[in-house]
Amino acid sequence: MKLKIIEKKKIWFTISSVIIALGLLLAMINGINLGIDFTGGALMEIELHQQVEVSEIREITNQYDPNASINLLGPERTILQIRSTDDFDSSTRGEIFQQFKEKYNLEENEPLRAQQFGPAIGREIQNRAFLSMIISAIGMLIYISYRFEFRFGIAAIVALIHDILIVLAVYSIFRIPVNSPFVAAMLTILGYSINDTIVLFDRIRENVKFIKKSNYEQVANDSISQTITRSINTSLTTLITIIALYILGVEQIQVFALPLIAGVISGTYSSIFIATPVWVMLKEKQHKKFYH
Repeated sequence: MKLKIIEKKKIWFTISSVIIALGLLLAMINGINLGIDFTGGALMEIELHQQVEVSEIREITNQYDPNASINLLGPERTILQIRSTDDFDSSTRGEIFQQFKEKYNLEENEPLRAQQFGPAIGREIQNRAFLSMIISAIGMLIYISYRFEFRFGIAAIVALIHDILIVLAVYSIFRIPVNSPFVAAMLTILGYSINDTIVLFDRIRENVKFIKKSNYEQVANDSISQTITRSINTSLTTLITIIALYILGVEQIQVFALPLIAGVISGTYSSIFIATPVWVMLKEKQHKKFYH
């Protein structure tokens, strides 16, 4: 199967640009939905002594914060954890607890845990998240440049930036709270994407030895044709697992799984439709400069 991916690079670049632009536009209009780990807020944990549906819990919490994160903890999932970006004072936390106490006939006089987080914690997490991704990108650039060549490294970094922007767009479009799992999701996506890209680049490096007249488009298309089945199969098996987690998991798992789904799709897409065309463009520019 001979594919003509590189010749249609403007189409692939346009698709990505539209999604990223939509995400950035919505982020400018609505703002990023920063969670408690980034903005500060309040956290409460209440022992309910029974398993309760999240929909029942939200009948109470929605009165105070419709966007509050609800988790059920403990071996029997009877401990309710409420995380809100609103800075509930002690009076508000007391009102919330009193409603749960009356509804579920609790004997306790206070929640297991009730505390506020200041914005200083959020700034520290933001700085470390940004630093960790920068260090990862630099490390990948050095590794790929050493193993292949510098232009492969540049193309890979462009693809990684693409994946980050796509996932940020997903966070913006679906209003997913940006909490500490965001950092883990981003680093996982970067690792998955770069692995897929390296497999394709390795095939390109092998095929480039046999090309004639520096036809980089041909070698790129041939390499994509030879590896696309492997890429799709790997992505599908990964997606099946993550989608199962999203469908069957609790709310906190779903918030982590949805960006991963977007990241796996974006990582596979960027390896084929972004990184490889960028590499071809860089090589053609180098070739023209050398012979002119």
